[in-house]
Amino acid sequence: MGQLKIRNMEEFAAVSGISRPTVSKYFNDPESVRASTRKKIESALEKHDYHPNVFAMNQNRRKTKNIGVVVPNLADPFFSEIGRRVELACIEAGYSPILLSSHGSPTMERDNLNSLRSLKPAGVLLAPFGRMSDKDAVQAFGADFPLVLFDANMSDTGQAFVGTNNAQSVDLMVEYLCRSGEPPCFFEMKSPSNPNANKRRQAYLESMERHKQTPNIFQADGEGWNFEEIGSVEGGRLLLEKAFSTNTVLCSNDRLAIGMLSAAYGLDLRVGHGADCHLRIAGHDDHPFSRFTCPPLTTIAQDYNAIANRAVSTLFGLLETEERPSDREETLFEGRLIMRDSA
Repeated sequence: MGQLKIRNMEEFAAVSGISRPTVSKYFNDPESVRASTRKKIESALEKHDYHPNVFAMNQNRRKTKNIGVVVPNLADPFFSEIGRRVELACIEAGYSPILLSSHGSPTMERDNLNSLRSLKPAGVLLAPFGRMSDKDAVQAFGADFPLVLFDANMSDTGQAFVGTNNAQSVDLMVEYLCRSGEPPCFFEMKSPSNPNANKRRQAYLESMERHKQTPNIFQADGEGWNFEEIGSVEGGRLLLEKAFSTNTVLCSNDRLAIGMLSAAYGLDLRVGHGADCHLRIAGHDDHPFSRFTCPPLTTIAQDYNAIANRAVSTLFGLLETEERPSDREETLFEGRLIMRDSA
């Protein structure tokens, strides 16, 4: 006959000879039961190959150990990487992360938050669309659950925000490009999906003014998350028209820059800072692929680890105190210049 199938904790308690409350106590915290009892439970677990339903256990608690993590698009390696680090930080702290992607859709972002409500999360970490988000829905969720935003900020939403200091990071790049060659033009999308883009444009304008240079902004048609295609098509068009007033282009993000690198290759334009090069291209974010482009992309590295760890620790701090802070906390980490061959 096959091995007895254990369907729930009651059946496991019966076959292991341990009371149901003690078994439940073990699954909540193994160190909370006596060593001899713990050994007996673990022996029964191995014998019967039983795995408790963590979500069902959580739903039976007044407070669950579920942590929701919502990002705009997991197909974007930036969000998959930072989402992965947030997820690992939750696991290390003993929580059960539920990682959800909104797949580039603000409507799905709202639906993800509604789905998390049914799981009664202890708290949620959200990288919102920002301008495109349903602000009322996000604020309503934040009124009911501890909510920490990361990457993209939405004013007066959630209890805290953690991200990159775009003013510092863009100024760092502009200073380097002005110092090492012709001052940069700025290339962005006309309708950016992320509020960071607007902050970077403003930072570019202010930095160029500080360096006593004339700013030149070029905006690409298109919206959504097909940044590489937009960078290639629109960037290629501007390169073909010789629209850029200098030989240096700072793209609002690395994915636009990767598209422009492709367009430059197709137009037989050599990118780099050598005497035989036609132009320099730089980006922002240190996209996981940016070191493998041809040539490797000069960019600004965001501190993934610091952002992920601070977002998680901030949320856990809210859970421990069980109090809503009187002031919304904002934490910005500085970017780091990564000099590669493209600029």
